[in-house]
Formats: sequence, C-alpha cells, structure tokens
Amino acid sequence: MIRELVHDPFFLGIKSKPAAKEDAAVARDLLDTLMAHRETCVGMAANMIGKTVRVIAFNDSGRFTVMYNPEIVAKAAPYETEEGCLSLLGAPRKTTRYRTVKVKYQDGEFQWKTKQYTGFAAQIIQHEIDHCNGVLI
Repeated sequence: MIRELVHDPFFLGIKSKPAAKEDAAVARDLLDTLMAHRETCVGMAANMIGKTVRVIAFNDSGRFTVMYNPEIVAKAAPYETEEGCLSLLGAPRKTTRYRTVKVKYQDGEFQWKTKQYTGFAAQIIQHEIDHCNGVLI
C-alpha cells in the first residue's frame, strides 16, 4: 500500500528499532511508496512512512532492493556532496558520504548478508541508514 510521507523532523529523528519478520508488511508498503515516487526518489527508510523499524528500500540500478537491519561495517573514500530528501522540505543539504561501503543486512528471508556497494548506490544506502539512525541531513 502506498503510504503518506512523514515530514515531521522530530519523528524522523527517532532512532529505529530492529526489524523482525513481522515487519514484512512495512517492507511491502515501503516498496509500494518508493515505486509511486520513483520519478523523484531513489530510496526510502521505514520512518519516512511512519514506521520506526530498520527497513530500507532503494533503487539499485533499476533493481528495487529491501534491506532489513542494515548496518555499515566498512567505508572508504569520503567526499562532500549535496542531497535532497522527500521527507525534508527545502533545498539539498551538504553532507559527507563514502564512495564505497560494506553493508551487513538481512534479506527478505531474514538471512544475514554482507555486500559491498560503490558509487550512487552506496550514497543512497548511507542516506537511508542515516534515517534509521535518526540522522537528518
């Protein structure tokens, strides 16, 4: 189901709790909402649709991916950039990102995976994990 986007910075600043198998419906809603906004959005975290659980969804070069309980376990090559966000109204904001990140996460079967991402996918993942951690850019 497509959900309404949350714009309240107080709510978005709440750190998300770990996701469980029971949060599969949240992931489906997150994907539906991301797909509805795919022209202007490349990633979302569950708190953007009002759920404070560690679930993110993102467009990985045309393949929409969901991660449960993602954590960055390694990062390399910092750079400065500007990012916008559907939840945060206003102009893009400056932030530091890393060109390469290694992410530990659970897939849809709740199996632990570790994968390295580079470039724009790495940037998207960092932004969404920041949301899970209550960090707003």
